[in-house]
Amino acid sequence: MKSIKVTIMGRQYPLVVKHEDENLMYEIADYVDRRFKSFKNNLANQNESTIMVLGCLSIAEELFTMKKEMNYGPDQMEQINDRVRDLISQIKAEV
Repeated sequence: MKSIKVTIMGRQYPLVVKHEDENLMYEIADYVDRRFKSFKNNLANQNESTIMVLGCLSIAEELFTMKKEMNYGPDQMEQINDRVRDLISQIKAEV
């Protein structure tokens, strides 16, 4: 496991990730940061919490749409869901 820091909306978040997931986590954090900043630019009057929730919903919508389009079978979907849950657990453990 490796300790890293990612920056989202100007705040640093310490994470512990598997060595092989380090670059992926940086890419994910960068993607999330860009999406949140896009919402912030379009919704300047909203507070940061609202912006982050809307950004998360948008990203989740993308994920669900992609899952449908790829027409994964139940076993493949469960593997994807397990991986997403693992990454979320890693993030929560450090927040």
